[in-house]
Amino acid sequence: MKTKKDILILGIETSCDETSVAVVKNGREVLSNAVNTQIDIHKLYGGVVPEIASRNHVMNMDGVYRQALSDAGVTIDDIDAIAVTYGAGLLGALIVGVNFAKALAYSTGKPLIAVNHIEGHISANYIEYKDLKPPFCCLIVSGGHTALVEMESYIQKKLIGTTTDDAIGEAFDKVARECGLSYPGGPNVQMQAEKGNDYIKFTNMDKDKIVDFNFSYSGLKTAVINFIHNKKQRGEDISVPDICASFQKEAVMQVVNKSIYAIKKFGYDKIVLAGGVSANTYLREKMQEEASKIGAKVYCPPLKLCTDNAAMIASAGYYNYINNRSIVDPRTLVPTSNIAL
Repeated sequence: MKTKKDILILGIETSCDETSVAVVKNGREVLSNAVNTQIDIHKLYGGVVPEIASRNHVMNMDGVYRQALSDAGVTIDDIDAIAVTYGAGLLGALIVGVNFAKALAYSTGKPLIAVNHIEGHISANYIEYKDLKPPFCCLIVSGGHTALVEMESYIQKKLIGTTTDDAIGEAFDKVARECGLSYPGGPNVQMQAEKGNDYIKFTNMDKDKIVDFNFSYSGLKTAVINFIHNKKQRGEDISVPDICASFQKEAVMQVVNKSIYAIKKFGYDKIVLAGGVSANTYLREKMQEEASKIGAKVYCPPLKLCTDNAAMIASAGYYNYINNRSIVDPRTLVPTSNIAL
């Protein structure tokens, strides 16, 4: 399994409501990726409850760790380094994973690598596409982030644009709640949109008037909420599928149009998607459709790597490790809920 040149990274991810541990070889080959999800638990509350998430991480952490080693057919002695998400995310949830990783690294003498959660999402593409190498332009879309970055190398990135208010995933979740859809909001909005018509115009979209690469979803979210409230006040019927289809179109085309504009302006021939919202089928289809018009290639992680998982953290950890970056003292690593892109 492992030669002298192979490097095995153990990844640990607990930034939200997935407890995950993985073993990845040379940053690209997943030997195991154990994930324990809490979706059914938090569905009862309409969203993630931080304290409940933290408690379940504590209960699941050791079992998931042992499963990952067993699935990979290795022991901790075979591991070269330990990579852990130290931010961004829910602080209580992060503390569980970081403390487990710190204890494991300290007791075994293995190097500890602090990984930015967003860099993990970008690295999910390295697992799926063995030939993908920087530089490239990456669109990051999740519940907490909407951003465009230039990946100048595996460990260096430059921010092109970011959200000025709500992230796209946050907007999906808020619209889902307003429409009476259950958690998680994003996938349920997509399912409703597939049954609807996108004729409603909530905001004025004009891809020919792009002035910068920043994003804004507060106005769109508010427009959808006002539309629903006005309909209810007038006693008119509300078509949830049509609302979802129209909202999804405007939300997605904002990031698609700006991504295409960015790769044209900066001379890239590929656009990489990252983050939980990159699982959205409509986004994938529209990005592919627009990119093909200018001869650009689109890279999307498989659905199982779009959501939070430790394989992507191990992959990011590998590139940090071989470049001697973000290797930290296990006695002093502190998790943080917010990290600048």
